[in-house]
Amino acid sequence: GVVVVDHGSRRAASNEQLERFAALYATATGRAVVEPAHMELAPPTIADAFERCVERGANVVVVAPFFLSPGRHWQEDIPRLVDEAAAAHPGVKYLISAPIGLHPLMAEVIDSRLRHCLAHVNEGGPECDVCAGS
Repeated sequence: GVVVVDHGSRRAASNEQLERFAALYATATGRAVVEPAHMELAPPTIADAFERCVERGANVVVVAPFFLSPGRHWQEDIPRLVDEAAAAHPGVKYLISAPIGLHPLMAEVIDSRLRHCLAHVNEGGPECDVCAGS
């Protein structure tokens, strides 16, 4: 199973983005067991998502931080929360992947967003989700 974990927010719309991403990731990769989790501030928690993975048949759970940089949350908080969640499932193996980091595709994603927004500004088209607030 895969748990995709972000920071979490008090804003429901921000948290819903992760749910949509988890569904998109599951569809794009064909992975059968993908659950979203928020490190803090909102459910589902890492423990909730870990539990759901096990309930859905996972005997290995990979926690994938939806973070760009390897900061304190990745080094300290997420490992602690995952260890706590895994303690309830001693037969389940688990690991935490690296954050997204400096993956070459990130440059493509940023450039795609930038080109889209510049076209919006230069061509005077209607504002969309990509350019919202600009």
